Amino acid sequence: MPAGDPLVGERYEVEVGAVAHGGGHCVARHEGRVLFVRHALPGEKVIAQVTEGTTKSRFLRADAVEILEPAKDRIPAPCPFSGPGKCGGCDWQHVTPGGQRKLKVAVLTEQLTKLAGLTAAEAGWDGSVEPVGGKLPPGEVPAWRTRIQYAVDPATGKVGLRRNRSHELEPVDRCLIASEGVSELGVEARTWPGVSSIDVIAAAGSSDRQVIIAPTPGSQLPLVELDKPVSISRVDEQDLIHKVHGRSFVRERAADRTWRVSNGGFWQIHPEAPDTLVGAVLDGLDPQWGESALDLYCGVGLFAGALADRVGEDGAVLGIESSKQAVVDARHNLATLDNVRIEHDRVETLLPRTGITSTDLIVLDPPRAGAGRETVAHLAGLSARRIAYVACDPAALARDLAFFREGGYQPVSLRAFDLFPMTHHFECVAILEPIAAD
Repeated sequence: MPAGDPLVGERYEVEVGAVAHGGGHCVARHEGRVLFVRHALPGEKVIAQVTEGTTKSRFLRADAVEILEPAKDRIPAPCPFSGPGKCGGCDWQHVTPGGQRKLKVAVLTEQLTKLAGLTAAEAGWDGSVEPVGGKLPPGEVPAWRTRIQYAVDPATGKVGLRRNRSHELEPVDRCLIASEGVSELGVEARTWPGVSSIDVIAAAGSSDRQVIIAPTPGSQLPLVELDKPVSISRVDEQDLIHKVHGRSFVRERAADRTWRVSNGGFWQIHPEAPDTLVGAVLDGLDPQWGESALDLYCGVGLFAGALADRVGEDGAVLGIESSKQAVVDARHNLATLDNVRIEHDRVETLLPRTGITSTDLIVLDPPRAGAGRETVAHLAGLSARRIAYVACDPAALARDLAFFREGGYQPVSLRAFDLFPMTHHFECVAILEPIAAD
């Protein structure tokens, strides 16, 4: 089948419709064809310039390059690197903070309706996305991101961030959403010859700073002199991380504990996210002394540790995690808790082999794709009195809620948190209970 004639660069005047899930797009139409338009807002009239698509494409991707009739929530983007053809990291720099949350409400509402068949009321949701860290005035950008991966221009050695849906680099001298701990290292101010990418981590609750450098193939690690004390690691071509100097881990502080997170392993990137999510999970589950609990996709043990404190020495918590290094960290972090066991394997592989036929509580924080029908069916068969589902993707959450309903569970509460301001991302915590028999 012919690919069709390219339409990249074509400009169309369109009226912008609803926000779409993922990527910061809104939906528009031109001569019957759907356009997913970035840098636009619902209700606007814009000139959309096609960035991807041909005459044979089912839909086109485009940027709003001229705003003919702006929405009331539109503001000038505070970041000079935000806009059509520029950095793809932030989706909503041109939107007031309240307007961003309204867009996220619209996305979650649509996904619940379309994929789970639930209204907000039926999901136990009050219809809001909660701000975290206090409300901000329009035009002010919160410096929240404690982990950033920079790419490096091979010609100049200057760092930058990827453009939307592209490997092309947008050089930056300051990322506005980077936390103070990231910015103070001065990574953006120097050149990095022989380096392909740089991961910068600024731990919350400790002074630990880590920089993980990936040299270009065949290059030696350059001499690194940063503005603050920092541990340096390098990643080789087999994705193995080697400590150069300093620790190979950072210490994070959350839920009244210090957590070791090694080699750039997963940790929530908003400094208030861990305590926010632990609080929502514990409030929803209301763990009781002596209960048993599962923490699935447990990472370095954040929820397992919080549950262990609540169920006490007469209770038991089993954590399952597929990352070998995260399991090592989790066992270290929770070594003083005799009522916690952490196992290394994929949840869908190990859980059926445990022999566990029932449990009181379950918390799961699956990857972006969700848990899936088979795993949800297994969990629904364990007769838990409550389940906490932590979700970073509203579509995956909604799909899995539908699977849970097939297994006899329904959400009784749902909270959404704006943990990624200026982007389309947000986090949810759903609490499920068995559906009462008629």
